[in-house]
Amino acid sequence: MSTNQPVPAAQAAGRGTPDARQLRKILITVSIALMAVIASVTGLNVAQTHMAVEFGASQNTVLWIINIYTLALAALLLPLGALGDRLGRKPVLIAGLGVFGIATVVAALAPTAEVMLAARVVSGIGAAMIMPVTLAVITSTFPEEQRGKAIGVWTGVAGGGGILGMFLAALLVDVADWRWLFVLPAVLVLVALAMTLKSVPDSHETSAHRFDTVGALVSVIAVTGLIFVLQEGPERGWTAPATLIGLTVGLVAAIGFVAWELHRRDASLLDVRLFRERGLSGGSITLLVVFGVQAGIGVVLFPFFQAVLGWSGLLSTVAMMPMALAMMTASGLAPGLAAGIGARSTMVVGIALAGAGMALMALFVSVGGGYLSVLPGLLAMGVGMGLSMTPSTEAITASLPREKQGVASAFNDVTREFGTALGVALLGALVSAGYRSAIDDRLHGIPRDAADTARDGVANAVEAAGSTGPHASDLLHAARQSFVDGWQQAMWAGAAIMCALLVHIALRGPRNTTSAVADETDPAETVAAG
Repeated sequence: MSTNQPVPAAQAAGRGTPDARQLRKILITVSIALMAVIASVTGLNVAQTHMAVEFGASQNTVLWIINIYTLALAALLLPLGALGDRLGRKPVLIAGLGVFGIATVVAALAPTAEVMLAARVVSGIGAAMIMPVTLAVITSTFPEEQRGKAIGVWTGVAGGGGILGMFLAALLVDVADWRWLFVLPAVLVLVALAMTLKSVPDSHETSAHRFDTVGALVSVIAVTGLIFVLQEGPERGWTAPATLIGLTVGLVAAIGFVAWELHRRDASLLDVRLFRERGLSGGSITLLVVFGVQAGIGVVLFPFFQAVLGWSGLLSTVAMMPMALAMMTASGLAPGLAAGIGARSTMVVGIALAGAGMALMALFVSVGGGYLSVLPGLLAMGVGMGLSMTPSTEAITASLPREKQGVASAFNDVTREFGTALGVALLGALVSAGYRSAIDDRLHGIPRDAADTARDGVANAVEAAGSTGPHASDLLHAARQSFVDGWQQAMWAGAAIMCALLVHIALRGPRNTTSAVADETDPAETVAAG
């Protein structure tokens, strides 16, 4: 059983530790590969209407095209991350880039929704090979004194890359065609593949135990069932048969996975006994909450920008960029701060800032105040999330031994995916409930059909207002103000969750050790600065 010790630098195929120039190339390579995966998570969100029209598909089918990628990715992260440890991280990364690239091209040319769905499943499989390996390459290659800043760069790309990808996707949809959305990940894959073949060293670990096939299969079932519930619950209803079946299967498989891993002990896929350690448990909980909050904010912000302020999809995405840039910058600065005041203190500062950002938005958001009423909160959240994500990720990877770095990286990624799905479901439900509760008292005098439509959501109300004649302005005012009420309810709930997390990490977070700051030739610092 591992203790929370630094992971030794891997030796690349019999050679010594790569020099600063090689490490810089490795970090750039894995960051590009990660960006391709992250951009594909959010890119298609801006093309929902276009796909529905071109394929003649229902909204449910379009949502499956978007969600099935994340579902396949999350379900396969743990087993494929473990295989990367055993088979070699470089060959698995190359294979993943190949699978992902081919599937991306097929999706770009898909003639039907069915072909698109199949291509997105295969893309998710390729992404599940890429994502954990990129972090495992860092943790197994970089020396201890440089590893923190390299993880900071990786974390910044993982956290802010989705928003950057969405911005480029919205730009392409506006100036070209929705199918051009796949150009960005395809180009990134080609660049990453060429650089991987040239720059990334191979590393793999020898295990005395057979691969935990049963644990891998049960983990796939557990993650699939639980992610399915979080994705489909808001659409189908939380008491729908499919939702309840998914929840039952997911929970039973999760319990079975824990029992089996305890039985396998040192031969397990993921040693669940390590959750007794502060590093793994504290880092996991922090990432779960922080990524949940980030994803939930997107659920709130885009309707606010588009339906309340009347902005285009592209302008709405641009408005998210300050938070993404603040997050990426803070992720790069977090290792230096952690070296000075400790990982736990850095996480506490970050969580406090993120919670303060949500409180600022809850206090000051208004229809009349527009974007400026939420910008300070967005910036505080971006900085806070960046400061908390990097030490959390490092705490997780440092909690597992060298031969399990692919599993550590995969678990880190699974936690992010669960947090994202949970945040969307929870904050989205709170906003919807708050909106419906508030608008009921503001629809007096509005024609019944329009009022019924308005209860479905603020975007529906804006669309229905055009047919209500003299009642249009009243309906728009009611819907927009009601959405702000729902926004405030969700933000206060998020702030309360962040406060609870703050107390937990302050008392039970990773041990507050400090380390020497990396020297001036640190390649991660060079990449972050560039």
